[in-house]
Amino acid sequence: MPDARFFDSLPSLTVADLAARTGCEVVRDSEVLIAGVAPLGSAGPDAVAFLGDRKHVAALADTGAGAVILHPDMAERAPQDAAVLTSREPQAAWARASLLLHRARELDSTSGVHPEARLEPDVMVAAGAVIGAGAEIGRGTRIGANTVIGPGVAIGRDCRIGANVTIGFALIGDRVTLMAGVRIGEPGFGATVSSQGPIDIPQLGRVILQDNVTVGANSCIDRGAYDDTVIGENTKIDNLVMVGHNCRIGRNNLMAANTGISGSVTSGDNVIFGGKAGIADHLAIGEGARVAAGAGVLQNIPAGETWSGYPARPLRQFLRETIWVSKQASRKGAKDA
Repeated sequence: MPDARFFDSLPSLTVADLAARTGCEVVRDSEVLIAGVAPLGSAGPDAVAFLGDRKHVAALADTGAGAVILHPDMAERAPQDAAVLTSREPQAAWARASLLLHRARELDSTSGVHPEARLEPDVMVAAGAVIGAGAEIGRGTRIGANTVIGPGVAIGRDCRIGANVTIGFALIGDRVTLMAGVRIGEPGFGATVSSQGPIDIPQLGRVILQDNVTVGANSCIDRGAYDDTVIGENTKIDNLVMVGHNCRIGRNNLMAANTGISGSVTSGDNVIFGGKAGIADHLAIGEGARVAAGAGVLQNIPAGETWSGYPARPLRQFLRETIWVSKQASRKGAKDA
C-alpha cells in the first residue's frame, strides 16, 4: 500500500463498485472487497492490479492481487484465485481506481511550522518557510526562505535546504544539500490513453535521497509511480537536472547540468553523466560507466564503458565513425571544388 505518511486510504470498494465507477465489466467475483491498487508483482489480496502489456503476462500468472483488470482478450489468462474485471483500456481503468482508493495528503499549513511537525534542537527555519503536519527534521538542518516541506516528509541531520525549495513525498538522509529552487517529489510524468483522451496516472510512490547527496539549483526529482525513486549516497547532481519517476541511481554518481534521466532507469555506482546527456526510459547503466556530454542513450550501457554520440555507442566506435564521415565529406568537397 502507498506510504500512509503521504497518502490517505479511502474506503474500500467491492469489485462491482469499482467496475461501475471505472467503466469495467465484472467477469468473476463481484463481491470481493478491494482496499487499494498495486502493480502485479507486489499486489496483495486486498489490491487491484492490471495487465496493460502482453509481455508482462508471466507476472499476471504469479500475482497475488485480489482483483485484476485485463483487456477482454486476456480474461482467460487471469489467475483462478483473483476477481476479474475487463476493460479495453486497462491502465486507464486502473488509474481511475487509484483515485477512488487513495488520496495524496495535502499541505495543511498556510505559514510557519505546523504544530504536529517534529523538529530536533538546532534546526533553523528561515522566513516564509512552511513545514507540514508530521514532517520530521533532524538536528542542525537549515531550511531556506520560502521553502515548502510537505506533510510526512523526513529530513535527516545537518542538511542544507536552500531557498524556494519544495519537498514532498520524500525521505531524506543526513548531510544532504538541496540548492535553491530544487523540486523533490513532484508527480512523475505518467499518462495513458483513454477514449476521453490522455489521463494522468496517479503517482503513489516516494523519493528517497540517501546520505550526502547534493542536488543543484532548479533540478527536479520525481516521486515513483508506485515504487520509489532512489538517489544513492554521495551522488552529486548539478543544476537543471531532471530525474524521472522510479529511477534508481547508484552511489557516487555525478550528473552534470541539463542531464535528463527518463523514468525507470537504473545506474550502478560511480557512474558519470556529462552535461546534457539524455537517457531513454527503462535502461540500465552499468557500474563505473561514463556517458559523454550530449550523448543520447537508447540502449543499456555495460559496466565500465564510455559511450558518446546520438544514438550513443562505445566511444571508440563513435570516434571511428566520426573520422570516417569527416574524411568522406572532405573527399566530396575536394571533388566538387
